[in-house]
Amino acid sequence: MVYLATGQVFDAEVAARVEVHKKRRDERWHTVEVPLDLGPALADIPSDHIVLIDCATMWLTNQMMENADLAAAQLDLVAALRGCVAPWVIVSNEVGQGIVPDNALSRQFREAQGRLNIALAAHAELAVQVIAGLPQVLKGQLP
Repeated sequence: MVYLATGQVFDAEVAARVEVHKKRRDERWHTVEVPLDLGPALADIPSDHIVLIDCATMWLTNQMMENADLAAAQLDLVAALRGCVAPWVIVSNEVGQGIVPDNALSRQFREAQGRLNIALAAHAELAVQVIAGLPQVLKGQLP
């Protein structure tokens, strides 16, 4: 199993959160830190592995912090997922169900996250939203 970690550590609080995540994973997991370009990592994973990308929201944040072309980055990510021979799971956050943010950057992020989630769900066989620990199937069927 391959864990593609998109988060970046910039302070002690995030470092502590990352350590908690690492301790939850046993030796079966191979962790690869890929904050920006998931394509090469996805291309290197053999078909007999399972990929967990954690998470699309942090990946998008990283793209925005680098002033990346978000539309191009999203197209590249979707192409990389389509080319990945291993089954993949992506963790993402739904940020559009709250209030509309009062600043332009937050609104830009909210809109970009919504577009990203739509694109990811369009290319996924199964899309599940978890609310209060309860899975809600949005597309496909749980195994």
